[in-house]
Amino acid sequence: MKIFLILAVLNGFLSVALGAFGAHGLEGKVSQKGLEQWGKAVDYQMFHTAALFVTALLMDKVQTGLMTGAGWFFLAGILLFSGSLYIYAPTGIKTFAMITPIGGLSFLIGWVLLGYAVIKHI
Repeated sequence: MKIFLILAVLNGFLSVALGAFGAHGLEGKVSQKGLEQWGKAVDYQMFHTAALFVTALLMDKVQTGLMTGAGWFFLAGILLFSGSLYIYAPTGIKTFAMITPIGGLSFLIGWVLLGYAVIKHI
């Protein structure tokens, strides 16, 4: 539980910092499409930061490996989905854009595990 709370706090901080950097530091330096991709990375990172918080808080009530798995998949999704977009948006290197769907799949798996744990144990 504690590790996911710490990871959520760190990701929340990074979401705000990277959002501000994108809005102020990248403006005029990358294309409009690049700014939109950066914004999508920030949005998904923040959404899944909230998912990490919920997962951590539910772990106290639902003690199953499904919750732990959900938390790790949310973190992997943040790193792969948002991380790849943070690199792709300013550089345009397509290799990083090809990683993004793997992060999206990680998010989906995290949500399925979380949902299943809630349905089965609450």
